[in-house]
Amino acid sequence: MSDIQGMFEIGDTLVSLDLAERFFCCNIDACKGACCIEGDEGAPITQEEYEKLKQVLPVVWDDLLPRAQDQIEESGVGYLDPEGELVTQIVDGKNCVFSTYLPGGVCICAIDKAYREGKLDWRKPISCYLYPVRVKKFQTFTAVNYDRWKICKSAEVMGRKSKMRLYEFLKEPLIERFGEEWYQELEANCQLYIKTYLED
Repeated sequence: MSDIQGMFEIGDTLVSLDLAERFFCCNIDACKGACCIEGDEGAPITQEEYEKLKQVLPVVWDDLLPRAQDQIEESGVGYLDPEGELVTQIVDGKNCVFSTYLPGGVCICAIDKAYREGKLDWRKPISCYLYPVRVKKFQTFTAVNYDRWKICKSAEVMGRKSKMRLYEFLKEPLIERFGEEWYQELEANCQLYIKTYLED
């Protein structure tokens, strides 16, 4: 196990111990999909994902909020945030323009909804799929961190009840982003860390 100042070192990535220490399992009935609503910026996207968002617009258009449709027509699907990072467009200063609402007020991603309905072969931008983990590239390494936020408290409670750790909950998106071999090393590190430091 490689543990450098509170991080796992896997290849050129430094991974927060939170992925092993924290329990997590989304409880959308409790949070109502707040991660698609709260905040003052859109979700990080790559240039390739920006182009993909434009391509899928016709498929998801009817599920988008009318004011989101207006915002996209006026400003496009993404913009550069104050740090110069490309992010998804937002509406009303908070909602991702690709959010949609189910009966009962639960907010979900319109792209993910179309994927689950078999209308698209792309689930959503990887930063959204990985959430609440955020990935940030630096000059010599890539940081993988848990974005601690009060809106995910219900997910931590549910994760503890189901005994699901954050790295387990995010297995599929972590594999999509970093690969199977990388995830297997993360899993081995997490299991050894839990056994060594967290179990009585």
